[in-house]
Amino acid sequence: MANQLEQLKQFTTVVADTGDFEAMREYQPQDATTNPSLILKASQQEQYAHLLDKAIEDQKSTGLSGAALTESIIDQVLIAFGKEILEIVPGRVSTEVDARLSFDQVGTIEKARQLIGIYEENGIDRERILIKIASTWEGIEAASQLQDEGINCNLTLMFCLAQAVACAEGGIQLISPFVGRIYDWYKKDTGQEYSGPNDPGVQSVQEIYTYYRKFGYETEVMGASFRNTGQILELAGCDLLTIGPDLLEDLQNTEGTVERKLDPESAETAEISRLDLDEKTFRFLLNEDAMATEKTAQGIRAFSADIGKMEKLIEEKLG
Repeated sequence: MANQLEQLKQFTTVVADTGDFEAMREYQPQDATTNPSLILKASQQEQYAHLLDKAIEDQKSTGLSGAALTESIIDQVLIAFGKEILEIVPGRVSTEVDARLSFDQVGTIEKARQLIGIYEENGIDRERILIKIASTWEGIEAASQLQDEGINCNLTLMFCLAQAVACAEGGIQLISPFVGRIYDWYKKDTGQEYSGPNDPGVQSVQEIYTYYRKFGYETEVMGASFRNTGQILELAGCDLLTIGPDLLEDLQNTEGTVERKLDPESAETAEISRLDLDEKTFRFLLNEDAMATEKTAQGIRAFSADIGKMEKLIEEKLG
């Protein structure tokens, strides 16, 4: 019998959620995602430190200094990891915009253009890149404009249907609902353990997937941030699932039948009402959802902090 990972790949595109190239080679995902935390962690590992060191040396000759030099080095590091990843995976890599721009629509657009520009200067087609942006109203609006320019986006830090609907109506390429972080919030809030179809994180992705297929949206749904393989298997059939190396290993080493849980035909017959969204409604619905409000803000803070740590690491190397 095929292992669970092989079976899952029959229903769902498997994406590696890591900055570890060796893990990608081992589990052979279609795509890969990164974020500031993963890049920071990888940059501090001996086998990947040369990518950071090369970016620093290359940018020293640009004439930039201070914050501008540090920012340019970070951009080059992100692209260096992205290029290496695209040598391994046949599909796309997600590269994240600085989380400190999460409420800056203009700044997000400018940074996304810069990142795509660097990729293209390095001979990478923009069709292989997804620009990751937080699912704030400003982030979604920025991503919608970028999509019109042919820059595909991955809206991350997503925790509720309102965020997902706004993305779909904005023509976003892909969204990343965070299963594990939703689960964490409800477990802490209620003191209960959740598993299987009762997991609130699983239910959130099921709701979004059903809504998209019911109303004919083309935006791809990629479940993310998993805590265990049970959450992953409950979402077999989702467009994509991005999975960390530890859970990829568990799936690869486990036998047992994997059943498809999500499919377009079932979604089309679901009884669900269309959500009418404008900015005011979006902000109100997000505010009404304590979990989504808290986890979005917490995620932005965490990613912003890791960008700050990356800056400090670079500044120390610059002396």
